[in-house]
Amino acid sequence: MKTRIQELRKAHRLSQEELAMAVGVTRQTIISLEREKYTASLVLAYKIARFFGVMIEDVFDFSDVEDI
Repeated sequence: MKTRIQELRKAHRLSQEELAMAVGVTRQTIISLEREKYTASLVLAYKIARFFGVMIEDVFDFSDVEDI
């Protein structure tokens, strides 16, 4: 799943470590999200979006997700 995490993080001049600490995960989790190797849980997606003051859809691109 594509994300704008790196873009938002850099716009706010945050390191991966700082963002990780702010949302309660490891730096490795942020790295994996930015490299699109890991899909965030709904709770984590909410925390990240809330941290940046945007909606989840503004951080995560759901266009690849198939309709059920």
